[in-house]
Amino acid sequence: MKKILLVDDSALMRRVLSDIIDSDSRFHVEDRANNGVEALEKLQKNTYDAVVLDVNMPQMDGITLLKELHKKKINVRVMMASTDTMEGAKVTLDALDLGALDFIHKPSNAFDCKEADFQKRLLRTLESVCMSKVPSFEPALTMESIKTSRKVVELVSRHATTATSSKIVAIASSTGGPKALQSVIPNLPANLAAPVVLVQHMPVGFTASLADRLNSLSEVTVTEAKEGDVLEPGHVYISQGGKHMNILTMASKYSIHYTDEPTREGVKPCANYMFESLASSKVSEIVCVVMTGMGADGTEGIVHLKEKKKVHVITQTENTCAVYGMPKAAVKQGLSDQQVPLDQIAQEIVMNVGVR
Repeated sequence: MKKILLVDDSALMRRVLSDIIDSDSRFHVEDRANNGVEALEKLQKNTYDAVVLDVNMPQMDGITLLKELHKKKINVRVMMASTDTMEGAKVTLDALDLGALDFIHKPSNAFDCKEADFQKRLLRTLESVCMSKVPSFEPALTMESIKTSRKVVELVSRHATTATSSKIVAIASSTGGPKALQSVIPNLPANLAAPVVLVQHMPVGFTASLADRLNSLSEVTVTEAKEGDVLEPGHVYISQGGKHMNILTMASKYSIHYTDEPTREGVKPCANYMFESLASSKVSEIVCVVMTGMGADGTEGIVHLKEKKKVHVITQTENTCAVYGMPKAAVKQGLSDQQVPLDQIAQEIVMNVGVR
């Protein structure tokens, strides 16, 4: 049974969340704290399998607690409980940068937490966090560190072939993805010869902030994909949360189309839809990249895609994943053409699609 520390300044919310977590025999709320100060004291004395952490609290908020954990070298798996406001989305991404592994959109009203859909998402996310590797204390990402890692990709780009056929890069990622993507997308060159479509498992209201953050770090253009967007090379299109992104073929062009089917693989957006939608395209080759995340999203879609198209599959190596679930499923199915460490994924994308 996994021991959980629950940190929230609302007594009612602590009680409601505790009841949900304790209803699953895999988890037990071992301790509770009403702010970051109290949580830090407990984390200095005790060991937990995961921490469910509120963002906004008196005395010490969730972001400050994460910074203190870094300073004091306290390794712990953290799941954030976040709001869905634009500011909340930005703060959530800050938390993921600081080592939080995943997050749940927590309703502002404790009564709404009793809805079955929220309870299911909470327990699924908590399972994913508990399965994750304990995060290590890495230096904060800076433009200097990005420029350093970019040099290798720039060298690869000089030796990459000039693209003569149409290609698309399709990426799937989940738990640990928002941070891992910062080691991939900012390293892609502006003259990449293919568009990139990306499904990151996130709820409504968060993918725009993720796109903005990646765009600020990157040479390629990164946006949250809008209905009808026509795919252009050197552009990364991130699927909106809460919808399934498909790629439609129009003559020699390709565009974004969203559908509203139920969750698949327990997620929405689901990468399987994205991969499968490319099966009817006229693209000469699709480079599929399966990154960190729990479950098997992407595997079924790639199986269907390989039946009709030339596909090259890159999977992230186990030792660089927060959760080795999605890549593992693709490897077990015999779909992976390359198993690549996180810091080499960008250069392998460039080698496979070329530059303009």
